[in-house]
Amino acid sequence: MTEQFVGQDKVVSFTYSIVGEDGELLEQSDLPISYVHGGKHDLFDKVVHELDGCVIDDTVEVSLTPEEGFGAYDPELTYTDDIENVPEEFRRIGAQVEMMNDQGDSKTFVVTHIEGGKLTVDGNHPMAGKVITFRIKVTDIRDATADELQNGVDAMQAPVLH
Repeated sequence: MTEQFVGQDKVVSFTYSIVGEDGELLEQSDLPISYVHGGKHDLFDKVVHELDGCVIDDTVEVSLTPEEGFGAYDPELTYTDDIENVPEEFRRIGAQVEMMNDQGDSKTFVVTHIEGGKLTVDGNHPMAGKVITFRIKVTDIRDATADELQNGVDAMQAPVLH
């Protein structure tokens, strides 16, 4: 059996961690996630580029600026209001509320701060404005099926054993 390389039309599975500039662990997945290389996926272009040509057990580190990653932090996406104006179920740190603008676009906001009778929600991604580094380990590579080429892969799908 010839060794598989990350390339066009391959299903690639990997584990990863994301660390901030200070080395703080921001996110980690020890369960492999999968995508079709060159197909439909939600990965950052720079990450996909760095994975190109890798083999199973290869590791890569990819640093992303806010512009390459989750975007700049937008202070206009934070709102503070009197806690009495907020429904009871949202009066806790981490609570998520979906809000809709006048054009019908919706966005999820997270309660980030409660103090002095005030509650703050933030619509920025938690990693917005941060330089982050992905540490990725390739765990599996295989040919994509016709369905996967057409529709992509469920990102949390476990690798197929073969």
